[in-house]
Amino acid sequence: MKNYPSKNGSLLNRAVLVLNSNYAPMTITTSKRAICLFFLDKVDVIETYADLIHSPSMILPLPSIVKLKDYINYNSMNVVLSRKNILLRDKHQCQYCANKSNPLTIDHIIPKERGGSDSWDNLITACQKCNRKKGNRTPREANMSLLKHPQKPNRIHYFQHFIQDSQSSWKPYLFLEAF
Repeated sequence: MKNYPSKNGSLLNRAVLVLNSNYAPMTITTSKRAICLFFLDKVDVIETYADLIHSPSMILPLPSIVKLKDYINYNSMNVVLSRKNILLRDKHQCQYCANKSNPLTIDHIIPKERGGSDSWDNLITACQKCNRKKGNRTPREANMSLLKHPQKPNRIHYFQHFIQDSQSSWKPYLFLEAF
């Protein structure tokens, strides 16, 4: 299929919300994958973007939300603990000074050498300056305070980070507004 570039990059890489057959949000995929699932008759397209995908023989509206035709028994609300997901949760800002412009590191609130774990409630983003200042101490010992106490996000919280103006149709499915 022929695609035309948009402001957000390739149309085939646009984010698409995937719902289970009971309309529960499951994952986010690319529009390319969603189009393949549509042609394999695995999903119904619920919402589309204003953009169109052109092939030599057809024009297809770009999917924004798809729903699986068959129910998949998948009830995991877990979000994988990773650097990328910690940055998303902390909105790409230092959790000590709120700086967004400097390169960020991942900091252990309770240092590993002092029994701190690699867990959602012990890992935060910190700019290099704050991370060096804190060192191998707790924030209290370094006389530094956190902007907010870190928590483990669930899948809905993770999906909400993807919503932009072009994904406003996702909001009812992610419990951000009524249908």
